[in-house]
Amino acid sequence: MPGPTIRALFAAMLAVAGAAFLGAQEILDRIVARVENDIILLSDIQALSRYQQLVDGKSETEGQILGRLIDQWIVRTEADVAHFPPPSDADIDSSLSRLQKSFASAEEYEVRKKQSGLDDSEIRRIVGTQLYLSNYLDSRFRPSVQIDPKAIEDFYQTAVLPVAKARGQEPPSLEAARDSIQEALIQQRINEQADRWLKESRARLHIEKLLEEGAR
Repeated sequence: MPGPTIRALFAAMLAVAGAAFLGAQEILDRIVARVENDIILLSDIQALSRYQQLVDGKSETEGQILGRLIDQWIVRTEADVAHFPPPSDADIDSSLSRLQKSFASAEEYEVRKKQSGLDDSEIRRIVGTQLYLSNYLDSRFRPSVQIDPKAIEDFYQTAVLPVAKARGQEPPSLEAARDSIQEALIQQRINEQADRWLKESRARLHIEKLLEEGAR
């Protein structure tokens, strides 16, 4: 049995090895942007990149993802100040269910999840965050959106009918499609207003990007 001196030496070696491991982790993760008094980390980019891989089978560049994270910071900050309520567990469960059903099968979802490197808790966290942000944007901009009946008819003629024809399908009637078309146009207007607001907000903020040029 090793004596006290050997055990102390062994413990010291473990401590040095642990410190080296933690130091390596700190090097791997780094600050890639400062927004006002907050920071965005490389690990934040990597997490969203893996989620994009899960959902789309590919991800944007690190620079593009950083832009999205800055926009998310803007939305989240305003939502938090407004004390906007977070989504319920039931709402997150519904969003997760829709995500899983977007795949051809449960097996395909599991394969893609494994390839992305995300576990269930990480996916749930990201889904919950995105739901919180989208719900806030919806509540902020939807009340000001007005859809003209003519816009619905134009969309039906220029989008719904040609798509049905190209697929060899019988198109729905205008009345049957009206609610879905109206919601699609509302979402389009919300996105347009949100984009303008985010552009104006970015111009007012102190944003320092530290991501290397050409990085992915």
